[in-house]
Amino acid sequence: MTTPQMTIYDCATGETITRDFTAAEIAQREADQVADKLAADQWAADATARATARQALLDKLGITADEARLLLG
Repeated sequence: MTTPQMTIYDCATGETITRDFTAAEIAQREADQVADKLAADQWAADATARATARQALLDKLGITADEARLLLG
């Protein structure tokens, strides 16, 4: 696997520098990717829980989602 690189552009001088990530930057990138994955998984779990609760309420009321939309719209 190749080392990730970053490009830095200095507006004052017009100089462009491309360099490899440092070990700390690589570790931070990996930690950020894990955190993003956990957040996405949590969002999906929350969405599933909301959909399940919504359907349970509709079942309890004995109406369909379309009927609920008519009542609320």
